[in-house]
Amino acid sequence: MASGLENYGGKQQYPLYFKNILRKIFLEDWLMKLAALAITLALWVGVTGLSNPTQQRMSGIPLTLRFSNNTEVTNSPLQEVDIVISGDKRRIDQINKNDLIVSLDLTDALLGDQEIELTPDRVSISLPTGIKLDEIQPRRMVVKLEPVEEKEITVNAVTEGQLPEGLEIYGATVTPQKVLARGPANFIRSLTSVTTDKIDLTNKASDFTARRVSVSVSNPRVTLLETLVDATFRIGEKRIEKTFAVPVQNDPKKKVSVTLFGPRSLFEGVTAEDIRVEIVKGPAGEELPQVALPASLQDRVEIRKPRSVR
Repeated sequence: MASGLENYGGKQQYPLYFKNILRKIFLEDWLMKLAALAITLALWVGVTGLSNPTQQRMSGIPLTLRFSNNTEVTNSPLQEVDIVISGDKRRIDQINKNDLIVSLDLTDALLGDQEIELTPDRVSISLPTGIKLDEIQPRRMVVKLEPVEEKEITVNAVTEGQLPEGLEIYGATVTPQKVLARGPANFIRSLTSVTTDKIDLTNKASDFTARRVSVSVSNPRVTLLETLVDATFRIGEKRIEKTFAVPVQNDPKKKVSVTLFGPRSLFEGVTAEDIRVEIVKGPAGEELPQVALPASLQDRVEIRKPRSVR
């Protein structure tokens, strides 16, 4: 089979042969080839245009801090930062700023006041593939880290409302008396007590117990590990002080002023003769009045310190 060159009569036909080849490449089906070229060019422009890098600043991105369970931040560090990102423009345009959170790891930070540099390599943020975090503003912030401690804190019962006329609270007992609190050492060490929610005393005419009352603490940095207590109240007739000039049994020339504290009704009909006082020698040889109450008053009134009267 003869070659293409032989069909053209040898070497002298080379120019004519290549001329035909070029004609087939550029002139035959030129409309189809032009369309293919246009499509290729459009795809190239589209792809290269989308991949052009761009840079964008985003403001008000939330900043969260991560620290160990044994430490806590006690100052008021930054809550938001501005970031500068770069990369594919279309991907950047698709980012929802509300989905972004910058996280800073402080688990290895030292205790005390620390100035922390906010650099891209110190923080973490979830960005689309190909998008880079270039800068954070501000570039520094001060963080105060304190150790966390636990301590048992006394619970005080808080009341509201009024008891019926003529009654008063003799005493209140909270169970448990103390609850465990956890927080930064500086706050825990200065905390002496916590309080219950207000307990209503309206129309309470006798002893009662308020059960499962919530306990709260005003400092938001302190956490109570026990939050419910029972509070028992002893209620009775209002008490008064009443003083009696009582003759001394073993020295009738002397009298002792004895002040009693108890419900008013208990003292009705009680006279100084119902009370016995004797003078006894104290450890250092001093004279001390010893008071004996009638049965109607025993364990029901309080003996205030007797005072000798001459």
